[in-house]
Amino acid sequence: MNELARLPSVDRLLSEAALQNSLAEHGRSLITAAARAELIAAREAMQGGAALPTQAQLLDAIEEHLARRTRPRLQPVVNLTGTVLHTNLGRAVLPESVVEAIARAASAPCALEYDLASGGRGDRDDIVEALLCELTGAEAATVVNNNAAAVFLLLNTLAQKKEVVVSRGELVEIGGAFRVPDIMRRAGAKLVEVGTTNRTHRRDFEEAVHAKTALLMKVHTSNYAIEGFTAAVPEPELAQVAHANGLSFVVDLGSGTLVNLEQWGLPHEPTPKESIAAGADLVTFSGDKLLGGPQAGLLVGRRELIAKIKKNPLKRCLRVGKLTLAALEATLALYRDPERLPQRLEVLRLLTRSEQEIREQAQRLLPIWQVALASWPLLATVEPTLSQIGSGSLPVNRLPSFALVARPRGKRSGALQRLHGALRRLDPPVLGHIAEDALRLDLRCLDAQNEAVFGEHLARLDPPA
Repeated sequence: MNELARLPSVDRLLSEAALQNSLAEHGRSLITAAARAELIAAREAMQGGAALPTQAQLLDAIEEHLARRTRPRLQPVVNLTGTVLHTNLGRAVLPESVVEAIARAASAPCALEYDLASGGRGDRDDIVEALLCELTGAEAATVVNNNAAAVFLLLNTLAQKKEVVVSRGELVEIGGAFRVPDIMRRAGAKLVEVGTTNRTHRRDFEEAVHAKTALLMKVHTSNYAIEGFTAAVPEPELAQVAHANGLSFVVDLGSGTLVNLEQWGLPHEPTPKESIAAGADLVTFSGDKLLGGPQAGLLVGRRELIAKIKKNPLKRCLRVGKLTLAALEATLALYRDPERLPQRLEVLRLLTRSEQEIREQAQRLLPIWQVALASWPLLATVEPTLSQIGSGSLPVNRLPSFALVARPRGKRSGALQRLHGALRRLDPPVLGHIAEDALRLDLRCLDAQNEAVFGEHLARLDPPA
């Protein structure tokens, strides 16, 4: 008898008791497609000389196929890379109160653009505008999808077919080769560079102003730093130059925070409130970086300028939905109680974890790490390391931390890459960082409540191939 003819039919496989739970969970169409795909794979393998698979093997293959097809692509991961605000990992982890606010907004109709007092149409910016003004000292505010969108919308509204003066040392490029000159050109504004890479003076701005000038702009160099023989024009002086010539002065803070981080031992990062107080007419910043909230671009400043921006047709293209606004409102509300912010805002809690706390955690996990690597040609240790804030925030500053480290016992080999691959295959995947011939799992972002679970993950680590 032809061995291929002994393969069961799709209907026969679907009638097996082992698939009934999957049928109830996923429906007949998906299970049928999985069964057909595995039967085709089995037939091709047999034509290549493989043996007839057993019924149990086919059923297992179907279940594995389903697991691959139905696993969410947006998977949670354990971030042990040493970068707290990791752009590729979604940046800020949201506090529980913010997650609850998102769930409430997602599970019911909301007064997104409905004025409950008048019964008429409302403005979705009203949900967060008062909070933003309270926390920054601005007259008005609006929200778009991200900070790049905020800068683009500002330039397109206020400087289309006109010139914007920026210091040459502030023409930054952020992730994904996204450059300030490019966004300015796309927005329809003409960039006028003044000064040099390392030194720009007040007179450079004064001499650049003429009839076609629309704005003076300062871009916070949040993803790099120039040190040594440098000079930059302070914001109050730029505001004076702009206002003396009837121009607006705008500041792009990039990452942005609403509080003085120095009170918790972190380096200073400029705040929107400081820029507004210095005379800025508009300030843009992100919601999902140091602010610790959802992805959003925030514009705060003078009422008449915000009104012009909101009338731009592009504002509708760049607006945010109810889930973002719910998350942003809940995040901003935490800043009303700054004394408890490090305990309630997840990003700040991670940034302010003590070196001693992380060291003790690393020592508790070291025996488990050593057992997990016992069959690998690697030495398992705990070593001090330096975390970075990430997402362009405070680029030259590092936070002392501790890491579980794997180093080759002998000559350099591919063991580190294989180990990192095995860690990524865990559920959830564990992401570390390979550099200087070592793999490091920086523990700064490992919650104490998840420490035991992480230890169990390490115990399931695959042995080396």
